[in-house]
Amino acid sequence: MLEIVLWSMIIVILYSYIGYGIALFLYGRLAAVPESSEEGATSNCCEPHVCLLVASYNEGPWIEKKIRNCLQLDYPPEKLSICWVTDGSDDNSVSLLQGHPRILHLHQPERMGKIAAVNRGMAYIDAEIVIFSDANSMLAPQSVRSILGHFQNPHVGCVAGEKRIHAQGQDEAAASGEGLYWRYESWIKKQESRIGSCVGAAGELFAIRRSLFNDVEEDTLIEDFVISMRIAMRGYTIDYCPQAYTSESASATIAEEFKRKTRIAAGNFQSLVRIPQLLNPVRHGLLAVQYISHKFLRSFIIPFLLPALLPINFSLLRQSTFLPQYVYDGLLGLQILFYGLALIGKIFENRRVSSRFFFIAYYVVMMNVASIVGCYRYAAGKQSVKWEKALRKDGSC
Repeated sequence: MLEIVLWSMIIVILYSYIGYGIALFLYGRLAAVPESSEEGATSNCCEPHVCLLVASYNEGPWIEKKIRNCLQLDYPPEKLSICWVTDGSDDNSVSLLQGHPRILHLHQPERMGKIAAVNRGMAYIDAEIVIFSDANSMLAPQSVRSILGHFQNPHVGCVAGEKRIHAQGQDEAAASGEGLYWRYESWIKKQESRIGSCVGAAGELFAIRRSLFNDVEEDTLIEDFVISMRIAMRGYTIDYCPQAYTSESASATIAEEFKRKTRIAAGNFQSLVRIPQLLNPVRHGLLAVQYISHKFLRSFIIPFLLPALLPINFSLLRQSTFLPQYVYDGLLGLQILFYGLALIGKIFENRRVSSRFFFIAYYVVMMNVASIVGCYRYAAGKQSVKWEKALRKDGSC
């Protein structure tokens, strides 16, 4: 019986991390689904009014750079408006933004959290397409046109941009792990978009049709996921657009990345509570299957299966029935090796020794521990909507 449990757990883990991506790729190939075309050009007659919405808190050091980035986007200035909400900011954000007449600046002294700021900003926007972006995320010049290329399909309700991580010292723990994670995530989203819809969008850059937006509960922790998935649940697709991308630095340390992953995990748990219908393939078909495979297993199942493998494996060392003893000896050895690599990665980080090989194992362990902690924080009511920012290598949050 224990052997069946053990191998069932291994199958679930391998499917979540590797098998799902392979299944997406093969399905796309077998169904002869074409690769997404290079969306990037919209004709002059197809240039709708677009609004770029930025909600930030104490991002003074980034405001001038972000404004320059917005003004350099390849899109007619008269058709691109900018709405910036700085609720609660008590640094120099307000004074910096007031000096730019092209920007609709909304400010109030009370800090209610990001989604409250987004809801307030959306009330002032009547543009056909709204693009959400963070203050410290720099957009590629062609991002707007690339996004609009996807919206020419009336079934597309949301377009997810690509998040790219750059950092000095590519072999540092946070940069190695986060960079690899987002490259894999980008590949997964590309495959998902080919056969159906992406599972969510990253808040650094995504766009929606203004007509599809409804105010989101003001205690929502990951508003990008909730906004995009509620649109998908209405029958629209979330397209992935790698030609529209943002560039930002990796987290300064694994400890800072752990803070970020913990709050995201709490938000994933909250989202599951808010929209449990995503677990119902009868109602939502392929979208539900993708959500279960991409988010549910990774966030709520794998973090608890991985630590359970060790004691079950130990108990089978001398009482296996179906398979030779050396199979379980080897499996245990692989687990010990993996956690050993993670421990060495932790030691190397503390001593500022660079080794990408060890840091990747360390990052995977950190992600799963953060998922468990995040679920606990949400269940215990300890996760505030006013998130504590994670420091990045360039000094931003």
